[in-house]
Amino acid sequence: MNHLEFQFNIKPFHPWSDILMAYLSEINFHGFYEKEGVLNAFISEIEFVQADFQQILDSFDGKGVEISFVKNIIKHKNWNASWESNFSPVEINEELCIIAPFHERNEKFKRTIVIQPKMSFGTGHHQTTYLMCEAILQLDLREKKILDMGAGTGVLAILCEKQGCTDITAIDIEEWSVENCIENCITNNCDHIISSCGDVDLIAGKKFDVIFANINKNILKSHLKQYFMSLNKNGLLYLSGFFSTDINELRVLAESIGLKYKSTNTKDEWAMLILQK
Repeated sequence: MNHLEFQFNIKPFHPWSDILMAYLSEINFHGFYEKEGVLNAFISEIEFVQADFQQILDSFDGKGVEISFVKNIIKHKNWNASWESNFSPVEINEELCIIAPFHERNEKFKRTIVIQPKMSFGTGHHQTTYLMCEAILQLDLREKKILDMGAGTGVLAILCEKQGCTDITAIDIEEWSVENCIENCITNNCDHIISSCGDVDLIAGKKFDVIFANINKNILKSHLKQYFMSLNKNGLLYLSGFFSTDINELRVLAESIGLKYKSTNTKDEWAMLILQK
């Protein structure tokens, strides 16, 4: 299976690169990285739909931003090499360093997670994953039952185990993300993460003390009722994957189904919302 690489030139680059990345992720683009003022984005050839792609580009018309791109075809065997050459370590408050297998460990960090991202979302580079990791580092998760919804690489689930959790469910809708999560769990010597392929219906009838969901706004909205039903009393729900301008919309919907607002945190244009049952 070949992949398509899009190299986007965006003027002005910020905040429009993040906004474009969010829209592209909704139509199955994966493996974003920025280099020398260019946003690089990847999608498998069979998942690319020209009409959806063009609709996203058209949505930027009249908004004061210029977007041009170059498209390249990458043979499947070259995918990892292309990604690895641009994957840099992620450092979070000297508490956590997220590295790839080819990076050297930095002993100044209390925790290190090794991630082979392949095509999965969740390396810590994106602001929403950073916000989630930052929040998890502040939690004592011993004796808690955790759900990582939209797990991607499994980085959040892995961090939860390193924070003391011994009962973690990781779910992603993409089979290759589940495979990647399992591989990363093995690499990080995690024994308490069950990774499954599917959607929110997999958690029907199950209960969790904490749910982490780093997806996009529309999916979060459609999942909220199930998250509420699957939380234990006083359970916490961490939501991310949306812009700071979407906080109020999600908060109003969450409160309408019985969730209590706790707090928010932001990084650049992105946000994390914390709710409680």
